[in-house]
Amino acid sequence: MFSYKSKNKANKGKKFIFYLYFKYQQMLRTILFIGTGGFLGTVTRFLISKFSQQMFQTTFPLGTLIVNLSGCFILGIIYGLMERGELFSSDMRLFLTVGFCGGFTTFSTFAFENANMLRDGNFTQVALYTGISVIIGIAALIAGGVTTRLF
Repeated sequence: MFSYKSKNKANKGKKFIFYLYFKYQQMLRTILFIGTGGFLGTVTRFLISKFSQQMFQTTFPLGTLIVNLSGCFILGIIYGLMERGELFSSDMRLFLTVGFCGGFTTFSTFAFENANMLRDGNFTQVALYTGISVIIGIAALIAGGVTTRLF
């Protein structure tokens, strides 16, 4: 059925896959932590955004604003806790910051929504949305860090 050459090629292929796995095992583990965090952050962002938009039916991108501000606050808490010492393993830090918060925060959506409002001539909404997002976002990040120092 199989010739010696095809068996030999199959064995070389398996050996190569095992070689890559062992050589890059830590990188694969890190990618899985980040990917899992990103998945959870993205799903959380979607649910909060949808719930907010349905609850406060408005054309203003309130769901994205809520996610951006709370994402800044959460990231501030995480970084504040990380400053305290080794509370999180390096894998957990990557899971929370790059993965979860990276999937959760939505500044690419923020830019897209601003571009759409500009296109539609809603200049006041653009100024309000941008100002609130940036100023209160930075304040929320700082507040998250300060909150960790209170406990």
